[in-house]
Amino acid sequence: MKTSKFTEEQIAFALKQAELGTKVEEICRKLGISEATFYNWKKKYGGLGPSELRRLRQLEEENAKLKRLVADLSLDKAMLQDVLAKKL
Repeated sequence: MKTSKFTEEQIAFALKQAELGTKVEEICRKLGISEATFYNWKKKYGGLGPSELRRLRQLEEENAKLKRLVADLSLDKAMLQDVLAKKL
């Protein structure tokens, strides 16, 4: 998963500015992002504070690591079962 170059605080600040009435175009111009990126942030992180955003990112990273680990272990198991089946 690609990590964002923006901190949780920056993302939360951008979303808060939009809630307070700042135009999305202006927020995007100041941050140097596309409107699509802003709306992706809003969809994914809307209503979360910086600490909640940080926790969500940590959980997403941990989830990705665990998925890779499960995939590796599943492959190892399949290879061992194949070798065992050939020996019998």
